[in-house]
Amino acid sequence: MSGPLFRPDQATSDKLLGAAMLFVAAFVFIYYTTWALLLPFISPSSPIQSLFPPREWAIKLPLFLLLSGISAIGLFFARVSLSEARKKAAKGGKKV
Repeated sequence: MSGPLFRPDQATSDKLLGAAMLFVAAFVFIYYTTWALLLPFISPSSPIQSLFPPREWAIKLPLFLLLSGISAIGLFFARVSLSEARKKAAKGGKKV
């Protein structure tokens, strides 16, 4: 490809960003899996236990993130719906 829309340095930075995001996702997955699934089988006196927060947060944190994400999506849909209703009302001369 050539032209003003394609620059090789953008492709390189996109690859680096993608690699960084993949690395972070893999790290989070391994950390959370170890924390939630393997840690209960390790002795409470083990020094590995000090590397992780209390196990109750293994449920609370993802639940909070899930509820926050669903709320954000719901608020976005409500905002778009209200905006569309206002546009239709403005065309029709009605007030919403």
